[in-house]
Amino acid sequence: MISLTDVTVTYPRRDTPSLRGVDLHVAAGERVVVLGPSGAGKSTLLHLVAGLVPHSTPATVTGTLGLGATLDLDVDTPVHERSTVLGVVGQDPSASVCLPQVDAELALVLENRAVPPALIGPLVQAALDQVGAGALAAAQTARLSGGQTQRVALAAAVVGQPGLLLLDEPTSMLDAGGVRAVRAAVDEVARDASLTVLLVEHRLDDYAGDGGVEALPGRAVVLGDDGSVVADGPTPSVLREHAAALHRLGCWLPLEAELTALSGAHGDLASRAHDAFLEGLVPRGTGGEGDGGHGAAPLLRARGLAVGHGARTVLDGVDLDVHAGQVVAVLGENGTGKSTLLHALAGLARPHAGTVTGARPGMVFQNPEHQLVAHSVTGEIAHGLTDPDETVARMLREHRLEHVADRSPHQLSGGEKRRLSLAAMLAHGRSVLLADEPTFGLDRRDTVVVADALRTVADAGGAVVLSTHDLRLAAEVADVVVLVGGGRILGQGPARDVLGDTQALADAGLVLPAVVRWFLARCPTTGSLRGALRALGRSPALDPTDPTQAAPAGRVPA
Repeated sequence: MISLTDVTVTYPRRDTPSLRGVDLHVAAGERVVVLGPSGAGKSTLLHLVAGLVPHSTPATVTGTLGLGATLDLDVDTPVHERSTVLGVVGQDPSASVCLPQVDAELALVLENRAVPPALIGPLVQAALDQVGAGALAAAQTARLSGGQTQRVALAAAVVGQPGLLLLDEPTSMLDAGGVRAVRAAVDEVARDASLTVLLVEHRLDDYAGDGGVEALPGRAVVLGDDGSVVADGPTPSVLREHAAALHRLGCWLPLEAELTALSGAHGDLASRAHDAFLEGLVPRGTGGEGDGGHGAAPLLRARGLAVGHGARTVLDGVDLDVHAGQVVAVLGENGTGKSTLLHALAGLARPHAGTVTGARPGMVFQNPEHQLVAHSVTGEIAHGLTDPDETVARMLREHRLEHVADRSPHQLSGGEKRRLSLAAMLAHGRSVLLADEPTFGLDRRDTVVVADALRTVADAGGAVVLSTHDLRLAAEVADVVVLVGGGRILGQGPARDVLGDTQALADAGLVLPAVVRWFLARCPTTGSLRGALRALGRSPALDPTDPTQAAPAGRVPA
């Protein structure tokens, strides 16, 4: 179904290729997951297969590409001809939505294929039901949350029953229920033995779910920092044999593989093979409560806040004090008003009721392109600064953007845009920072950088309010957690207490990652929980090729 031979892709004004000498041959019916750090060329690979490169995004492509059941489509085949065999969910699903109502968006795919009108309605509804979005058929696309848009984009990709499904991080903006729905939908459409699936995914642990590594696509292809293929084979074997190398590359791994890379032991969390290593990460003593300094006046305060879209209120009765030194995490399912709440706190959306007082915050948007204003990465960070040189150089270095300093922000990869949007706002040193899903689409390495940056703002006397579906990130950085759902606050308080409230989490539709549950049982305070997870995220991988390497204290030898 896909045949790439010695393919190299180089974008204009780039010194190095995004893909380098790639050989990849995928048979009809195969399910392949593409792994690699941010900027390794994963999205470029999908864009090449889809035809966006080089037909929409200019690039120099060398090597050969064959596509289709008979491999009769090649690199010169335009996008509209490929669309007869392709279903695509891009990294930014909102970019593919073009009609005002959800059912019309899906119907357009079928209309373009001359499906009889009487069949279109049932097919549209069936596709929406597959991805857990059946209730959204009559919804306005402009009013969908990011996660809802992602589900609709997946439904639009599968409604035409394509032979090849390209998925570029299809779970990046979804809550736990949405991730399960997407995985179930992909599994459902993949029952057709002829359907080929090419999946790019950072959140392997979330995507795999309770099924573990065996629930992932059966074949894994790993792209390295230089855009070349560094591993290709059965997914369990690739993750087992290359766990340490993948960890050093900065990839997210399923928890079992991550712990193997760090401790040298084999087995899942329940096997207790990693207990000694994990116990060594728990801070000694009780640690600080870590829920901020309530003695000082809040930097930002909301009272009786109600927010929504148009005349519809989605979240009501919000009372929130954000103090200096605090990171506040707002958690909840898609569509519960998290982004809308941040927009109201930023003064970008008029609340239906209530007041917001305090310092004017800086805002990092869920879609980074919504805040890009300059023609270069350097100009974006420098925008609005009176003496930018030192600050720009530091931000470029800290957020791994030096190699793209002179490029247009709109030519960056999704991860690079995300890093730039945060760097540009941090450069202004606002006392309060609002961050809407600041780590979606980022690999483990860049998630660590973002987590450190958010904590640095708070530890320097500022404050942060973030929304996220990454509950491990929330447990690592947050002093205070606010759970939202059903139009109201379901829980609010020190992160350790709220994340330990199983009933409140269930009411909010959230499921804690297994490793967070493990540390919750052993960390009595918010501070100790944060410290343990921070240590886990920054532990170096063992080098299995070096027999002289001394295992750090607490590590169990393989």
